Amino acid sequence: MAAQKGRAGLAGTVALVLLLSGCGVFRSEPEQTLEDLTPEQIYQRGEARLERGQADDAAELFAEVERLYPYSVWARRALIMQAFAYHRDRDYENSRASAQRYLDFYPAEEDAAYAQYLLALSYYDQIDEVGRDQGLTFQALQALREVIEKYPDSEYASSAILKFDLAFDHLAAKEMEIGRYYLKRGHYLAAINRFRVVVEEFQTTTQTPEALHRLVEAYLSLGLNAEAQTAGAILAYNYRSSEWYEDTYTLLARRNLKAQAQGDNWLRQIYRQMVKGEWL
Repeated sequence: MAAQKGRAGLAGTVALVLLLSGCGVFRSEPEQTLEDLTPEQIYQRGEARLERGQADDAAELFAEVERLYPYSVWARRALIMQAFAYHRDRDYENSRASAQRYLDFYPAEEDAAYAQYLLALSYYDQIDEVGRDQGLTFQALQALREVIEKYPDSEYASSAILKFDLAFDHLAAKEMEIGRYYLKRGHYLAAINRFRVVVEEFQTTTQTPEALHRLVEAYLSLGLNAEAQTAGAILAYNYRSSEWYEDTYTLLARRNLKAQAQGDNWLRQIYRQMVKGEWL
């Protein structure tokens, strides 16, 4: 009898809960949509996603701030964070697009320097091994130069200079790779053309000492001793302590030649410029 009463009481409770639920007493609040949030709240959600390592979700939330509140101060902040989040997610194309949009809309704002830096990084961070296409390297150099020239006093200028030098060296390394390829196969004139590019256009890079040494090798192979000696003279003048000078000295000594400027050729002109301090 007591058990029947207990079951009856439970059934009554369930019925009451269902009735109240139908009346809306226990009805849960509907989930908030982004349209219901303030721009600051959406922005903070984006920051939270970034902290959790969800860069792609963060970028979408920052984009929503820009979409829903395009003329607010939060839209400006969200746009630069959008570029940052895309970059962290390695979505370089969208990062570049967001950074460029920031520069177009807010060129005088404090974060413009960072936007330009992010735009440069979107190219720089895609620079692969030397053997790959160098188009991105050229674009990275151009964008990094913009940071250096337009924002010389910004906190990003020194980093841009370092990356510019590395990218510049990268291009020289590409020329060296091709030149060595031709040299090994006995295509001496083709090899010389590549090494000449390094000496004339990339002389401030770390590739120059080897380029001069390879010129000595190529010219000696062609029997052009004056050019070989002049290349050796430039190497001796500027890079005497390098391992490449020691190898060059050995090569020339085997033929009873010295590292000294000879003849009237393009290398002799560079030698004159170096002596006068006008080479670099």
